[in-house]
Amino acid sequence: MFMYVFPIVLIVASNIVYNVCQKSTPQNANPFSALLITYLTAAILTFIVALFYKTDKGFLQSFNELNWTSVALGVAIMGLELGYLLAYRAGWNISVGSLVANIILALMLIPVGILFYKEGFAVNQIFGVVFCVIGLILINK
Repeated sequence: MFMYVFPIVLIVASNIVYNVCQKSTPQNANPFSALLITYLTAAILTFIVALFYKTDKGFLQSFNELNWTSVALGVAIMGLELGYLLAYRAGWNISVGSLVANIILALMLIPVGILFYKEGFAVNQIFGVVFCVIGLILINK
């Protein structure tokens, strides 16, 4: 049960810190300088933690198992970081900007899940989508 709940708790806690940090980044700071320090910090932390992650293969050998997704994920993460930073600088409230982005994200991932991952989509989920759309309309009025 722990390994089922822990990742969600980690995502939520990290997202809280993430959005607070993005909203608190100085307005006059170069966004790419901020991103560079962010990624250097993440790279150093990742390297340190990787030293303690034991597998049957060495750290350098594990690079052979990677494919295009790691590079694409890096591009996507940079887009996320820059998007949130620019959204907050444009005046989005921390309580609304993330909510709007995540609701739209969830709606956009529905066809991706159905078409590419053969996930089901039940009637109750259709009602959830309707409520999300209504929520988007109400929150932006």
